[in-house]
Order: sequence, then C-alpha cells, then structure tokens
Amino acid sequence: MDYFSSHPPVYEKNTKIFVWNCALQSSSDVVFDFCVHAHIGGSGEEGETVRYIERALLISQCWLWRDGQIVAVEDTSLLSKIQLQYSIPDSAVTLLADGEFLCPGLVDCHIHAPQYVNLGLGLDKALLEWLDTYTFPLEEKYKDIDFATKVYNAVVNKTLDYGTTTACYFSTIHLEGSLKLASIVKELGQRALVGKVNMNQNSPESLTETTTASVQDTESFIKSVLDLQSDRVQPIVTPRFAISCDMDLMKQLGALAKKYKTAIQTHISENQSEIATVLEMFPEYQTYTEVYDGANLITNRTVLAHGIYLEDSELKILVSKGSTIAHCPNSNTSLKSGECNVPRLLAAGISVGLGTDVSGGYSPSIIEAMRSALAVSTHLNFKEGGTPLTYHEVFHLATIGGAKALSLDNRIGNFVVGKEFDALIVNMNSFQKFPDELSNYTNEELLQKFIFTGDDRNIRRVYVAGNVAIHFHNI
Repeated sequence: MDYFSSHPPVYEKNTKIFVWNCALQSSSDVVFDFCVHAHIGGSGEEGETVRYIERALLISQCWLWRDGQIVAVEDTSLLSKIQLQYSIPDSAVTLLADGEFLCPGLVDCHIHAPQYVNLGLGLDKALLEWLDTYTFPLEEKYKDIDFATKVYNAVVNKTLDYGTTTACYFSTIHLEGSLKLASIVKELGQRALVGKVNMNQNSPESLTETTTASVQDTESFIKSVLDLQSDRVQPIVTPRFAISCDMDLMKQLGALAKKYKTAIQTHISENQSEIATVLEMFPEYQTYTEVYDGANLITNRTVLAHGIYLEDSELKILVSKGSTIAHCPNSNTSLKSGECNVPRLLAAGISVGLGTDVSGGYSPSIIEAMRSALAVSTHLNFKEGGTPLTYHEVFHLATIGGAKALSLDNRIGNFVVGKEFDALIVNMNSFQKFPDELSNYTNEELLQKFIFTGDDRNIRRVYVAGNVAIHFHNI
C-alpha cells in the first residue's frame, strides 16, 4: 500500500476501481479479476511480450491535475480495506464478469478519416490508380462542412466502437473540415493526432494548394488545435507524400513542425510505382527516405505509413533519427502493394505500430489489423523463412507498440502507475453461444479468442484518460 500511505486521502468523487480475475494491461478506475497488457520493450526487455495480471485492483483518479491517471495496482484481497479506509462507494467499483477482461485501449497509427465513406471500394486497383479514381474525388467533397461533420462524427464513433482509444488521423486539405475533425475527437472523448493534409502538385486542381496557402493554413490549423486546450487532441504536420508535395513545401512544413514541436506523418515506400515516381521527381536523392530527410521531415516524432520496400540504408537513417513505422497490413494486401517484413524492422531497432489505413484498408478495426498482421507475417515466412509474428506480438503492436510509434508511450499503452487510463472492458461472452464453457478457458485463450474472433460486439466499454468515452455512456 505504498501509494496510499504516501498520498492520503486517496478518495475523490472521481476515484474509480476495477476488479478482475485477469487483465491484459489495464486502465483506471477498475477492479477486475483478469487484465492483460504488453510491456514497452516486448521480449527484448521484459522477457515476455504480454503480461497477464490476475486478481488485481486497478485504481485511477480523474482530478484536474491528475487526469485519469492510474494511481495503484493492488491485489483484490485489499478491496474492502481500501473502500472502508477511504470511503470509496460500491458505485465506484466495477466488477468484471466471467469471460471479461481489461486491456489497454487500441492505437491506430494511420487512418484517413475522410475516406471512411469509401470502405470496400476500389480494391481491385493499385495505389496510384485507386487515388485518382476513388480517393481524390471523395476528398473534394470535404469543402462542404456539413458533409465533413457527418462523416467525421461517424468515423470517430465507429473507431471507438472497435476499441480505438487513440488514432492518428489524416484529414484533407480543407482547413475548416480538418478543425471540425479535431473538435469532434475532443467532444466524443477519443485521443488523437489530427493532421490537415498538404498537397501542392500532381493532384486534382481542386485539391492543389499554393505553397503559401498550404503553409499558412497548416500554421492556422496547428494554432487552432492547440487553442482547444486538450491534452488528448494534438496537431500533426501532414504532407500527403512526396509525389504531391514539392521540396519547398516539405521544407517549410518541416520548419513548422520544429517551430511548434509537433509530430509529422506521411507515407513512404508503399508501392513500387510510387517509389519509382518519387526517385524520378527527386533525382538528387538515392532513396525515398533521403527525400524526406532532405526536407527535415525525418525526426524523432515522425511516423511513416507502410515502409514495405525500405532499403537497409533507409532503415539506418530512420533508426538514427528515431522515426517510426505504421504497419498497415490490410491496406498493403487490399491494394496489392506488398508485404511488409515487420520482424526485419523491429530487428533493425525501429518502433512499429499498426494502422488500419482506411480506406486502403477495408476495416476501421485494429482488431482486424492484428489478424492481418499475423496473416502477412505467416505468408512471408512461407516464402522467406524466419519467424512469423505471434499473437502476443501483434497485441503489443496494437497497444504499447502503437503508443511508442506515436511518442505517447510515456502516457498510455499499458497499465503502469502514473500513465493515463486508456482501456477497454472486453466481453468474450457477448455473442458466442457457449457462455457456460468460458470459465474453462485460460487467460491466454481468452486473449487468443479476442484477437482471432473479436469485433465491436466484444467491446463493452471504452475509457480514455479515465473517462468513459461519450459514445458508451448509455451502454
């Protein structure tokens, strides 16, 4: 009871306790029998990727100065004592049922919010043709703020349904619509990095900005998002990719990111035709990574989507600068872009998270992304040998790995005292027809069933920074 002896009194009206038999890394304000979470270092540092915590209390508080932080993880035998000593009512205690567990919220490191309307469309085409045929015509519509509002409300609600507590969103070039996305994220209680897209060449006329306007609107966007005064919603500088941005624009965006200390997101090495086009456009550089590095876009807060065909020399640059990769297996397969060798990236020392890449990926679910990552890794193993990813490893990528890729691992990603309580209550009893048998499953088997068969029906509740996401208040 070290925390309680040194921080009396512990109870405030927003103290929450979760009790579980087992947890897969947990959140705040819950007492539960089982929770599970992944360690920051995975097998390299901790000796195991996932830790199962049995018969534990997880306690969090939502004070103005301690917003949803996890303040203690204790044994369930202490529940009555803690409640009595600090006058914590039963209403502040959540008891998880058989077949339920607590796990950290899922992190989507790469998702195009405006493309949600196009889920499942155009996946018979390759990347560049798909952009011209489906994506750009749709994104032109976001100059209509009413249209943007409807779609952005839908995508934030849907990703919360699937347990995405943190998302790294691309918007469009439109300033007003991009700000609307940021405000909706704040209103609905998700955590997100939100980026206004930049494009000043090789794009439809209606989506082609002047360099001056692109930079000015981006700076206005950054200031306006910061003015929301939300720790959960951050701006991120977002050049779409090197084909749609000239060097002058990219350099100015790099300077803006440095000035405001923001993160950066873009695409890299997704498709072989894309790579060839980039190298033709920037002949003074030998690799795709060098183009971005020449624009000062490769930093320790840069997350790059895809990275399928990165050369060894590029990996060295990314490692030296601390940039990360958002692995998007569903999209890479659906658009026939290729297969990313994630174990190679991890072995090189690059942090990797998962992305849905809506709508190149046909699902807004990081649960589906875990399954896709396992399938792609297995197929690569058939062809190239090596060791494929395990279900523990993709769970790591979906939680603490994603948090690290977005430079948020000091705040979220697993159940460590002092971190914010972003968590899911997962119910594996919700739609299967064998509830009486669930007590016979081991904790590891419950996690496997969630990864391989789970969907939004299994997400009973979503917590972000210790608060129930607004979408779940009436559930």
